[in-house]
Amino acid sequence: MKLATIRLGHRTAAVRVEGDQLVDLGLPDVGAVLASPGGLTAAASAEGPLLPAADAVLATLVPNPSKVVCVGLNYQKHIREMGRDLPEYPTLFCKFADTLIGAHDDIRRPAETEAFDWEAELAVVVGREVRRADEATAEAAIAGFTVLNDITCRDWQFRTREWLQGKNWDSTTPVGPWLVTADEAGGPRPALDIRCEVNGRETQRDNTGDLLFDPVDLVRYVSTMVRLNPGDIIATGTPGGVGHARRPPVYLRDGDVVVTEIAGIGRLENTVRAEDA
Repeated sequence: MKLATIRLGHRTAAVRVEGDQLVDLGLPDVGAVLASPGGLTAAASAEGPLLPAADAVLATLVPNPSKVVCVGLNYQKHIREMGRDLPEYPTLFCKFADTLIGAHDDIRRPAETEAFDWEAELAVVVGREVRRADEATAEAAIAGFTVLNDITCRDWQFRTREWLQGKNWDSTTPVGPWLVTADEAGGPRPALDIRCEVNGRETQRDNTGDLLFDPVDLVRYVSTMVRLNPGDIIATGTPGGVGHARRPPVYLRDGDVVVTEIAGIGRLENTVRAEDA
């Protein structure tokens, strides 16, 4: 099953994707669907007005998750090619909901950065409340997966040892185009090709099967610390090929087009637009 959040005039609506049609589920967004009684089970059989998929304008998948947890240093080949040891524990940081945008929205490039970079990522969407999950509980808590690009201001990221200030710029993080449930994505530990391109040139390519800490591991680890709620997002990290690691470095500029794609999940296409200070 695929679920999306679309814009309808001055409101948003959660929909179920049925081929070239969308079923309006009567709720404002996918997060609300996951938090509602019945959750995914109810969404699979719900009836509602039909809308043409071709006319849909996608909003960000979950506009107001209670938390967005992100992981750094998580593709094994990428870690080794940088000459680093594999970490014992996940490297975690958080993003705020104000950073999130839709699958085709413009990425706002802040005037304050000179090092604006791409990071293609598989994102886990949590489907139920969970705390201190064991493996079986963690698997059951994964509603499905979506695509995310953790666009980063590198110059701000590396001002200190903490990364938050490089990762939390308004309207920079596309998420979508939809939630693909775990059963359709290949299970709770999917091995899917992931890629990014900038202006038609491929910059990143890998497979999510190379994740050191997979989605189930991450739900278990994060839920040990804090309750995960329906609609929460865990971004699982990016493979090699980011602009900051190139010699010389390459960064995003006004007008650049960034495509982020995961096989079996979906595709984001976003244009970078300079934002006034």
